[in-house]
This record gives sequence, C-alpha cells and structure tokens, in this order.
Amino acid sequence: MSLRAKALYTFQSENKEEINIQENEELVIFDEKSVDGWLQGENSRGERGLFPASYVEIIRPRSNSNLTDCSLSPAGSPGNDSPYFPPGRNTSFHMQQSYDDDDDDDWDDWDDSSTVVEDEDPRRSVGANGHPYQSPYTNPNVHYRPKPHMERQDSISSSRKGSMVGRNLNRFSSFVRSGVEAFVLGDVPMMAKIAETYTIEMGPRGPQWKENPTPFTCSIEDPTKQTKFKGIKSYISYRVTPSHTGRPVYRRYKHFDWLYNRLLHKFTIISVPHLPEKQATGRFEEDFIEKRKRRLILWMDHMTSHPVLSQYEGFEHFLMCGDDKQWKLGKRRAEKDEMVGAHFMLTFQIPNEHQDLQDVEERVDSFKAFVKKMDDSVMQLTHVASELVRKHLGGFRKEFQRLGNAFQSISQAFTLDPPYSSDALNNAISHTGRTYEYIGEMFAEQPKHDLFHVLDKLSLYQGLLSNFPDIIHLQKGAFAKVKESQRMSDEGKMDQDEADGVRKRCRTVGFALQAEMNHFHRQREVDFKEMMQAYLRQQIAFYQRVGQQLERTLHMYDNL
Repeated sequence: MSLRAKALYTFQSENKEEINIQENEELVIFDEKSVDGWLQGENSRGERGLFPASYVEIIRPRSNSNLTDCSLSPAGSPGNDSPYFPPGRNTSFHMQQSYDDDDDDDWDDWDDSSTVVEDEDPRRSVGANGHPYQSPYTNPNVHYRPKPHMERQDSISSSRKGSMVGRNLNRFSSFVRSGVEAFVLGDVPMMAKIAETYTIEMGPRGPQWKENPTPFTCSIEDPTKQTKFKGIKSYISYRVTPSHTGRPVYRRYKHFDWLYNRLLHKFTIISVPHLPEKQATGRFEEDFIEKRKRRLILWMDHMTSHPVLSQYEGFEHFLMCGDDKQWKLGKRRAEKDEMVGAHFMLTFQIPNEHQDLQDVEERVDSFKAFVKKMDDSVMQLTHVASELVRKHLGGFRKEFQRLGNAFQSISQAFTLDPPYSSDALNNAISHTGRTYEYIGEMFAEQPKHDLFHVLDKLSLYQGLLSNFPDIIHLQKGAFAKVKESQRMSDEGKMDQDEADGVRKRCRTVGFALQAEMNHFHRQREVDFKEMMQAYLRQQIAFYQRVGQQLERTLHMYDNL
C-alpha cells in the first residue's frame, strides 16, 4: 500500500538506485517498512528509487468529527525498521541470497532459516538481546559469561523529536545507514539498561579494547565431504574445536557465512575479517578444499584474537552448540539482537581521559593515509607473489626440465662411440640431468609450503583494509556533526548543552575507532612477523634441499 510522505531534509543521491529529495517535498512511499534504514518511493518529479527513512515523515490519514485530517509520523520511528532499530529480519533477503550462493541447496532442519517474528507489544519487558526475562535462553552446551548491567552513557530527552542539526550527509551514506548518525545526534530511543558492554581503556599507544578475560584459540580440521537426501546434496563439513571447551562441533561453510553476516550487522565500527571467497564450480576439488581450510583457519585466528568479536554471544553459540534444537534457538536469538547499529554504540564504556577532537581527527587522517598505502602495498605484493607462484608451477619447472633433458642428451651422445665412452662420466652427467628435473618438481611443489601461506595472509588483510574507508567515514561524519552543532550554538540556533551532547557522543565514536586502529596495528605486527619468519624459514629449508641434491650429484664426479 502506497503512502504519502513529506521530506524533512534535502538528500542528494549518490548512485542510480537512489533519488534526490528536497526539503518539504511531497513523496510517495511504496512500502512503509524500511530496509537497512532506506525507503523506496517516488518524488514529485516522478523519479523512483531509495532515500533515507530518517529524512521523511509519513502523512497518515485520520478521521476526526467526519473531517479527514492527516498526522505526521517519522518514517524512522520505533515500529518501523529505521536506522535507530537497524534491521534484522528485513535483511533476510540479503541473508538468503548469501546462503544459496555456496552449496546450491536450502537450509536443512538443522539450519532453520525461517523468519523470526518480532514481539508485537513494544511495552513487553525484555532482557539482554531482546529476550523476555521470564523465559531466558538456556543452552546446556553453551556457557555464557555474565555481563554486568550498566546504565546508558547519556540520557536523551524523550520529548525532543530529533536533533536540530541537519542530516544532509549524502557524502557519508554509510554514516546514515550504520546508525552512527542517529547515535551522534542523540536520536536513539531510550533504553533503561544495557546488558552488554565492551570496555575501552587507555594503553601506551592510546585507546585500546580491554582484552578478553578468558582468551582462547580454535582449530579447524578434517574437512570431510558429507551427503544428505540420500546422496543428492553434498557439502564439506569442518571439525571446529575451541580450546576452552575441547569439545568439537561440525560446521559447514554456510554456518560460517551466517555468523559473518551477523557480525557485519552488529559491529559497525569494527573491521570484521572477510570469509574466504566462494566458488561456483570445483568446490569438492582437493586444492580448493585445502585452500578454503587454510583461510578459514586465518579467519578464525583473527576472530579469537579480537577482544570484542571473541566475546560476541553469537560467536560463542557458533563455537559451542552441538544440539540441533538449541542451535535453532541460539540462531534466532542472535537474529533478534537489538544491540546493533546505533544501539551497539551504547555498549561502549570509555575512559575518562580528555582527548582533543582535533588531535583525534589528525590521528584518523594519518591512519587513513596509512591504510591507503598499506592497501596498495598489499595489492602489489599479492600480484608479485601470485606471479611467482605461476612461475614456480610453470616456468621454473619447465626450465629445469629443459636443462635436465639437455644434460641427458649429452650423456646419450657420449655413448655413441664406445671405444672412447666413459660409463662413469656418462652416468654422472645423466644423473645430473635427472637431478635438475627433480629440482624442477621441487620448485613446483614449493609454493604450497611458503607462497600459498603468504597469499592467504595477504588476502585476509586485503579484506580488513577494505573495511576501513567506510569505518573512517563514520568518524568523519561524526566530526562534521560536532562542527555543525558548535556553529549553530555560536549562532544561537542550538542550546550549548545539546552541542556538548553531540561532542560527547562523537568522543565515544572516536574512542571506538582508535581502539580498533590500535588493535589492527598490534595484530598486524604479530601477523606479518610470523608470516615473514615462516616464509624465510621455508625458503632457507628449500634451498638447502636443492643444495643437498646438487652436492650429492657433484660427488659422483670425484673419482672419475
């Protein structure tokens, strides 16, 4: 059913899916339910497309004393899927698409992907992650750490409909979609208590995430081809064993994909590592299975080493739940998580130390330049390493084979005039030829011991680095709001208290981004040290084996 609406702010489209809307322009909305904080509709010029739900108010008809009247309600108000309540169920079409991409089959009963219906009564008492207090989720296979309740960081007046600061931020569309804009402007609906907290503390290099009090690792082993429906459908199952339980669970790639989408949906200001790429054909070939396993191991190592991601309740459920029925309950619980988007920003406990926002902005700009340079360098190294792998598998092997064949040909030629033929010399030269052919095979096998692992690590970091431009845009958008609110306060158009609130919430965003930057640098130093050490050790061992082959061949000429 189409609805009339009025634009509250001007919005300039960034791509062909979006349309421009002007302040006070009348619009037609095709569906009142937003997706990722965006509505689809038509402007007064007949253009159809997307625009932010928080930029418009729906005009609702109502009857009063036999006269038709209209009332305005924010399109992003509670009850609709606004940026303030970032969508969970409404993104199911994205989720289902990702599920169907990999194994070409539907979720079976163990992976029930049915839509979860929201509680209709918004006044109902809810606990952590939107679950009723009277029926908490209890899984005997999953032991969650208790998280202390904390009061929300700042109180937002419920009588104020929204910040006076404008929302014409088309340059920072991710800023709008993520809910960070709503948080910074103080437009997040009140929540009495928050049962999920992530602490940021001051370290020697600035803000950092508080470490997971119960660190653990997790192994991924034994990829095994499984079938269902009497062999009609096939898939690969991995044995996943967290160190703190020692109990293995078995997961398909689709389970990793589901977890990855939950992480993206929740942790807007954290660089979530990308999963290994999907492949339409050859999914059961040995090389592909081995490559995917190596990269899933790297993905898991990054997850368990991250102080925030490693404590995510949905991640714990993924690692520990081995019961079919409890898996479904935990899956639905994660999909009903309300602490996402703007609300996720309320879970941070930040230090009391003062940070000048200009200093923070300069630090972010420096990190942005670093990310760009590192991304370019990682791409360059990836290209060079990939080309080297190609040479190992093809060019190097062929060249050594050609050299070996040439030595064999010399040996054969020496046998053609028997009176002057030396069997010992001929055998030594022939063995030299076979040695170089074997060395060619050694070169072809070597990438799986070193270069493949380098490329795996570089692929992980390509994904991490590609996340940061959008994350940095969130901070840039927050900075812009601080400057705009202070200007309005100086001009007498806004109370200073409100401008101070915007600055305070921007400070929260800044601490979170700096903590993520700090973690990235710390993990980068560990990862690249290990990568380079492993590569050099393998290279040394490889050339030592080559040298040993040549030394043994050389000794064949000693007693001629």
